[in-house]
Amino acid sequence: MLVSVVFLLLLRYLAIVLVWILLVGLLVVGGYGIWHCYSEYYHFSTSELKFGDLSFNTNISVYLQVKETWLAFCEFDHYVPSMGCILEAAVYQWRLLRGGQVVGYLMSTLLYPLFTFVLLVVCVAYWGMTSLYLVTSGAPLYRVVSLSDPSVDKCSLINGSESCKPQTFNSSAYPYCPSVRCIFFKYDDAGLFQQNLVYLQVFNIFAFLWCVNFVIALGQCTLAGTFASYYWAFSKPAEISPFALSQCFIRTLQYHVGSLAFGALLLTCFQLVRLVLEYLDHKTRGSQSACGRFLLNCLRCCFWCLEYFLKILNRNAYIMIAIYGESFCVSAKNAYSLLMRNIGRVVLLDRVTDMLLFFGKLLVVASVGMLAFFFFSGQICLPGDTFQAQMLNYYWVPILTVMAGAYLIAQGFFSVYSMCIDTLFLCFLEDLERNDGTMQKPYYMSRNLMRILRKPKPFVTALPE
Repeated sequence: MLVSVVFLLLLRYLAIVLVWILLVGLLVVGGYGIWHCYSEYYHFSTSELKFGDLSFNTNISVYLQVKETWLAFCEFDHYVPSMGCILEAAVYQWRLLRGGQVVGYLMSTLLYPLFTFVLLVVCVAYWGMTSLYLVTSGAPLYRVVSLSDPSVDKCSLINGSESCKPQTFNSSAYPYCPSVRCIFFKYDDAGLFQQNLVYLQVFNIFAFLWCVNFVIALGQCTLAGTFASYYWAFSKPAEISPFALSQCFIRTLQYHVGSLAFGALLLTCFQLVRLVLEYLDHKTRGSQSACGRFLLNCLRCCFWCLEYFLKILNRNAYIMIAIYGESFCVSAKNAYSLLMRNIGRVVLLDRVTDMLLFFGKLLVVASVGMLAFFFFSGQICLPGDTFQAQMLNYYWVPILTVMAGAYLIAQGFFSVYSMCIDTLFLCFLEDLERNDGTMQKPYYMSRNLMRILRKPKPFVTALPE
């Protein structure tokens, strides 16, 4: 969390410097990786050990003694300098991320992911408790079980042969078997409620996905309304309320709950279909024909693409909902049409920023992963710490766990910055189409932003230089 906040503050004040550091670091790491992989591949080139000869092994160093491993690493490292070239092209467009300075004026938005996290924990907890309640909804059944040696004939005959009740069970009724007990056997599944348990569990999963998608949509719409209120203000940041985030949150709950629920419902339907396909693939694995498996994989791929497209569409629709307050379908149509009319800017200016933020998340995860490696391997110790690294059988297990948690935390904080950029980008496109820079219709963007996009001058803007 601390590393994520520091990185976002660097984006706020030292954006260009940070991008160049990412660029140089990416090229240096890529070049060193290619050289090191080639050296190791040349070192093991005379070895006859092949990757296919190895079975599953928890010792990772075994796989590093195979030349095919280093060849695969080398092929992957060849793409790193290519990413660096793309990042270099993005440096000249990074000034657009100066719009991310809005986060500096609305620092409370950085705390909103914590609220979203709490709501998601509530959804997960409610889903888990409901699932357990459904599974244990039947009446408990008990059986008479002998805990003695099964070679004793009399005891083995009564082992689970009859039912009992713990309240009225009397072990003295079995004098030939003193170790007899009345223990829980299973829950009754003969009732109407229990016979439809599978359908109720499916509905519970459906409700869980719907609630999770709604919580995410609520956060996106709230943040979009907060950042949009900044962009469409004439005097920045004088006209921005210090409680802009809470006001947008209340306004979203008051007017846009139906639209958010509808968008979350559409996404949930596709996710549920994907889960069903994954379940069918797991159950029928090994018993399918080549044609059937090909069709199933095609369906999985198609629904994954549809879900990804719907997530992007919903995200932009929520931004338009926060700006204009229209329904979900109208907002989704307007957002899609607006992006298609400016597809060149979308690819060049919007998607590149997603890649830069992705590198930022990787930097956060790598930093935390290095600290975790040195700590769990026993190379560094905290003051007064009694942790003993030699007690761990596989120290990479807690390292991977810490890195996964770091990525989730970084994802939460960087999602605020990403939502800010997407909102300001849509507002910028709307500004270009609604206004023409005259005295009657001045631009709301700054002169610096217009200069980056090489628009003709003179023009009138609502913002000072």
